[in-house]
This record gives sequence, structure tokens and C-alpha cells, in this order.
Amino acid sequence: MTFSTTSAYDQGKADMQSLNVDDQLGLLWFVYTEMGKSITPAAPGAAGSEIAEGLFEQVKPLPKEEQLQVMRDIASKANTEISRMYGSMSPETKLAFWYFLAVGMDEGTIIPVPSDYKLPEAGNALLAKIKGMDFQQQIDFLRGTVLEMGAEAAPGAGI
Repeated sequence: MTFSTTSAYDQGKADMQSLNVDDQLGLLWFVYTEMGKSITPAAPGAAGSEIAEGLFEQVKPLPKEEQLQVMRDIASKANTEISRMYGSMSPETKLAFWYFLAVGMDEGTIIPVPSDYKLPEAGNALLAKIKGMDFQQQIDFLRGTVLEMGAEAAPGAGI
């Protein structure tokens, strides 16, 4: 079982990188909307969820376009303060942060995915692959996905 868990984790990293940044964000949204009842309960109870919520609270008051830019910056590893803060988090805390963003999108406090957005073929194939995994593989896949996001903390950069 360890082999399949590890491979789901590694596969999450590789598969997500094949999508452009906006499609990565779109896929995370579709995972939340289509599978949230099975996947997201693991995120709020994760160790460090208070840290994830703290970062979310920094994003929430920003204008909608800036919120989107923050998500794009994190997904593309841009060297920004919030992206570095995100990059310093554990995989579980990163997963919790995306959960908080998805809930915020659902509640209207975070810019939503456009209503006419459609995942590209590669994104749909990836979503189908995730749906076919068992619960632990889904969580490991998503951890692998969000682990790769965010910039590394830089010496002298404040974080």
C-alpha cells in the first residue's frame, strides 16, 4: 500500500505541472466542488490549519483581482511574500489553505472560478484519475499537487 500512496503523491506533482497555472487553479476548484464531501474533511483538521487560516485571512480582504493574482503567484512559485509564506508551510497546511480558499470562493469572499470556465481535456482526464483513486490516494495526490506550489523562503526577504 505504501507504494501506491507514494506514487499517488509523486503523480500529483507531475500531473499538475502539465497544466497551466489557471487550469491548475480550476482543477483544484473542481476537486472541491465535485469531491469536497469526501476530500476536504481531511484538510480542516490538519495540523497547522490555524496557520493556513491565518494566511487565508491575509488574502480574504484583498480586491478580487489581487486574490486571483495571489493564487496565480503561489501556483507559479512567484517570489512574493505570500508565496514565500505558503512555500514554508507543511503539505498538510498547504492543503488546508486551499480548502479555506475553496470555501471562501463558495461563500463569495474569494474570487470564484468564472461560471463559464471549462477544464481542458488534460484537466478532465486528471480529475477522472483523482475520482478513481481511493480516499488516501486522493489526499496523497492532492498533497503532492500543492506541495510543489509556493516560492522558497529567501534569506533577508522577511520570510
